[in-house]
Amino acid sequence: MPKSINASEVKKIVFVCEAGIGSSLMSVNSLKKKFRKAGIDGVTIVHSATTAVEADTKFIVCHKQLMESARDKAPDAVIVGFDLFFNDPVFDELTQAFIDGTEIAETENKKKK
Repeated sequence: MPKSINASEVKKIVFVCEAGIGSSLMSVNSLKKKFRKAGIDGVTIVHSATTAVEADTKFIVCHKQLMESARDKAPDAVIVGFDLFFNDPVFDELTQAFIDGTEIAETENKKKK
């Protein structure tokens, strides 16, 4: 069963990428803009390379290909994965969850066998 966390418990979103530059940084800024537009306060969104994720991180957003690496760094975190750096529905779903204060379930990462 996937882990979950109530949006009201999340004070920091760690947006994880491979190197910390490029498309993922634009995605971070887009998510910040969505949160500002929605009037969501009290949540910090930070950008981090996978190698720099702290073990006590509670909530991570990353590309689905990086979920296992993020899990290795922060085994107790709830990790939400996305497919597209731009206009992925996950970003709107996250924003809505924070507006509504609802539960956010971890993305299931189905490995190819």
